[in-house]
Amino acid sequence: MHHKENSRRIQTSILNAAEKKVLVWLAERQPRWMTSDILTGIGGAGALIVAAGYVLSNFNINWLWLSTFGFFVNWYGDSLDGTLARVRNTQRPIYGFYLDHTVDGMTMAVMCVGAGLSDMLNLYVAFAVLAVYLLLSITVYINAHLKGEFKLTYAGLGPTEFRIILMIVNTLFIYVAPLRTFVAHVRILGMDVPLGSFDFIGLAIFVILVIIYLQNFICDARGYAKVDPLKKSE
Repeated sequence: MHHKENSRRIQTSILNAAEKKVLVWLAERQPRWMTSDILTGIGGAGALIVAAGYVLSNFNINWLWLSTFGFFVNWYGDSLDGTLARVRNTQRPIYGFYLDHTVDGMTMAVMCVGAGLSDMLNLYVAFAVLAVYLLLSITVYINAHLKGEFKLTYAGLGPTEFRIILMIVNTLFIYVAPLRTFVAHVRILGMDVPLGSFDFIGLAIFVILVIIYLQNFICDARGYAKVDPLKKSE
């Protein structure tokens, strides 16, 4: 990702230390023609590959390998663009912040819709996950502006860890047939809704993200209330 304004980056994910070393190693070996903008574009292309793999998995489950490859491409571009700028000392804090996070929102939308158009995931579940992700993103951007903090990690998990989890899920779906054939019928608002294994995984991710969002919302609201207390009327 591009350099984020002048906000203090809070990155405490499980793989953070090792990932930083790998990204710096890769950045130092990029060809001169490679730029942060190109890498941002590569990250976006990775999201399109992810979506295409999920949609094509309707015809053959092995297309999920394409989605898994897309997650790697997305990680490569999205994670390396900011590292390259820092290594070459070519940071553009305002432009980079705007471009990176605009593209982040679009890529997440593309991947969620792609997964929702597959037979693996109910489209409404995909939209629910996308909605909470965007709510969390808004919170991150507000805190970057108000507190000078840019939090990239929640519960020890960051974007890289979530990509790896989804890559593992893809692999399990390819090799474990019962995961693909399992269907549970749930009554929702009087309607019979069939939910598969991936739907329950998506709902679990949704619930976890909602809990994280509410926890951070309450904590941040209390903190801002102390910083900006109600003025006593004279």
